[in-house]
Amino acid sequence: ISGKIKIQFRLAVVQLQVTRVKADNLSRARRLVKEAADEGSKVVLLPECFNSPYGTSFFPTYAERIPGESTQMLSEAAKESGVYLVGGSIPEEDGGKLYNSCVVFGPDGGMILKHRKIHLFDINIPGKICFQESETLSPGNSLSMFDTPYCKVGVGICYDMRFAELAQLYSRSGCQLLVYPGAFNMTTGPAHWELLQRARALDNQVFVATASPARDETASYVAWGHSTVVNPWGEVISKAGAEETIIYANIDLQHLADVRQQIPITSQRRSDLYSVASVQAGSG
Repeated sequence: ISGKIKIQFRLAVVQLQVTRVKADNLSRARRLVKEAADEGSKVVLLPECFNSPYGTSFFPTYAERIPGESTQMLSEAAKESGVYLVGGSIPEEDGGKLYNSCVVFGPDGGMILKHRKIHLFDINIPGKICFQESETLSPGNSLSMFDTPYCKVGVGICYDMRFAELAQLYSRSGCQLLVYPGAFNMTTGPAHWELLQRARALDNQVFVATASPARDETASYVAWGHSTVVNPWGEVISKAGAEETIIYANIDLQHLADVRQQIPITSQRRSDLYSVASVQAGSG
């Protein structure tokens, strides 16, 4: 038996079934956050665009100012459940512009940070999918990290996960858990969703958690689902199917320390040859 102290906490990922009725999305999200907390979770993660269908035609209609109806619910849910709540993302309106924004609340119900999606999802795979978030959304311009009593957490939204530099900067800043609310689709989901998470976890020796909406075959944008948690060894330790569910994972920070000791890439980096640098300071 190892004499090491176990430093771990329970993380929950809520794979919410999102409908066109905002009030229903909000009330169901709140109920599932409470359920996750009742199961011992200390950090709860909601999916991208959890209060609205995903699509450029929906963003302007469902957009809110922050604070607003959806963030009020998140604040109350975090406080009543006593959890750190990563509020997936919502379409945010500010100064005539729209953003894809993730708001994080602490166990006291206070807002800790707001991450506006940095990298907009503009892709074209002929015969498969063409999507242009930039038709209606503007990009955010800051890195977003927050502290918990357990570990520091870095936040990205969906397409942000494709950019390895963001994850590297978060991990160099001391983040041991990266969270990405995201809605990959039926083309990119099976091809890249799990691979990207495992890559980010392995490269940076961190835990990575993603929260997707549940799959709705009738929606204009069909989400892949399969919300996932990956450990610093690159192993998938928890994964959902396509339906609405809550998945749980024990985030074992001793495991993270062990992996970093066994394969010490952090101390072996050749900073005399290369570097990844942040041009501006992040929030948090």
